[in-house]
Amino acid sequence: MSFTIAIIGRPNVGKSTLFNRLVGQKLALVDDEPGVTRDRREGEARLGDLEFTVIDTAGLDEGARGSLTARMQEQTETAIALADALMFVIDARAGLTPNDRAFADFARRADKPVILVANKAEGKHGQVGAMESYALGLGDPIEVSAEHGEGLSDLYGAVRALMPEPIDEEDQASDDDTEEDFSKRPIRVAIVGRPNAGKSTLINHLLGEERLLTSPEAGTTRDSISVDIKWKDRDFRVFDTAGLRRRARIEEKLEKLSVADALRAVRFAEVVVLVIDAQNKFEEQDLRIADLIEREGRALVIAVNKWDLMAAKPGLISALRTEADHWLPQVKGVPVIAVSGLMGEGIDRLMSAIEQAYAVWNKRVPTAALNRWFEQAVGANPPPAVAGRRLKLNYITQTKARPPSFVLFCSRADAVPQSYLRYLINSLREAFDLPGTPVRITLREKANPFAHKRKRPS
Repeated sequence: MSFTIAIIGRPNVGKSTLFNRLVGQKLALVDDEPGVTRDRREGEARLGDLEFTVIDTAGLDEGARGSLTARMQEQTETAIALADALMFVIDARAGLTPNDRAFADFARRADKPVILVANKAEGKHGQVGAMESYALGLGDPIEVSAEHGEGLSDLYGAVRALMPEPIDEEDQASDDDTEEDFSKRPIRVAIVGRPNAGKSTLINHLLGEERLLTSPEAGTTRDSISVDIKWKDRDFRVFDTAGLRRRARIEEKLEKLSVADALRAVRFAEVVVLVIDAQNKFEEQDLRIADLIEREGRALVIAVNKWDLMAAKPGLISALRTEADHWLPQVKGVPVIAVSGLMGEGIDRLMSAIEQAYAVWNKRVPTAALNRWFEQAVGANPPPAVAGRRLKLNYITQTKARPPSFVLFCSRADAVPQSYLRYLINSLREAFDLPGTPVRITLREKANPFAHKRKRPS
C-alpha cells in the first residue's frame, strides 16, 4: 500500500502550491484568497526517487457546528486519519500566529509523525519566521519555497526518513511486468453541470459517505476532486467539478480558475455525466455544456437529478428522451437517466449507462460491414450534384475509436454538404448501434493517378 502524507495547516500558507509541486502538475487551485481549497484532494507525488500519496486539505479553521467551515475541517480530520504522516505547513514570512500554535497541538494529538515545513522561506524575512517555528515543538523546520521549488532536497531527506524500506524487486509479483489490461483500468468519469445541480450529492451517494462537501449555496465545489468507486466489480475514477455558468456571469478570478479546472476534467475524462435539474431541464447552459462535451469527443450520459421532486406521471421518462433528441441532435440517442442523488434513486441505471456509453465510445466497426452499409446508404440517398457536377464517394474506413472516427474518400471534399454528412452520421448511428457518442467523419480526396502526367503538346 502507498505511503500517504496529509498536508495540513491554517489557510493561505501555501499547502496547495506545495501539493502541486509534489505531484508535478497544477491540480489544486491556488489563489491569494484564503480558503480556496474545500474538499480534500489526493495525488501521486514524486520527490527524487520517492513515490507516495499526498493529500491536500482545507485550511484548519474554527467554524460553527454544521457550517461549511466546520465540515471542511471534518474533511481535513478524515485526511489526517487516513495518512501515515503529516506535513504541517506554516508561512515563514508571516511568522507564527496563534492559529499555528493551536493547530500544532492538534497535529500532535493525531499521534502521527510530523514534518514541519516552513513555506515561503526565501529571503531574510522567511528565514526569521522559520527560526520562530522551533517554538512549536515539532522538531527542525524544513525551509522551502513551494512556488520556486527551493528546499526540496531537505524535504526529500525528511520524507525518506519516515518511509518504509522498499520491497526487493525479486519479491514483487510477476504481474507487475505484464502489460496493463485495458479492460480493467478505471473508467474516467467527469460529473459536470450548472451550479447547484446536485453533482456532489450524487457522488456522495455513490460512495456511501459524505466525501464531498455539499451546500444549498451554489458554487460550493471549486477544485475538480477525483474519487475512486467500484460498481459491480468495475472500477471508476469519478471527478466532481465546479458548476459551469454562462461566461458572461463569471466575474470572480477564483470562479474562472474553477471553471478552467472543470473544463480540464472534461478533456481528461472518457465519459462525461451532464447533471441537469429535473425542475429546470434543458436550459440554454445545459445545451451549451452538452455541445462542449460533444466537441471534445467524449461519451455523454445525461442524469436528470432531483427526480424525487417531480410528480409521478406515466410517460415522463420517454418524454425526457424525446426532448433530449430534439435539443441535442448532434448526440442523438444519448442515454437519459432519471436519478435522485439525495435519495439514491436510479444510481444503478446511471452506472450501467456509463459503462455502456464507454463501450460504445470504444467501438470499432468491421471494415467489410462498414462498406456494405456505405454502399446501401449512398444508394438509398446519393449525394447532391454541386454546380452541375456529380460528387463521387469512393469508400469509407474507420481510423480510430474513442470516439468512433471515420475517413471518407471522395472526389471533391470541399463540396460535400454538411447536411449530407449529418445524414451519413445518423445512418451510421442507427446501423451500428452508436447512440449518443460523438461520431467523426473526415473527408479526404482520393489522389488522381493522372495528375502528374503532362498534356501532350498539340
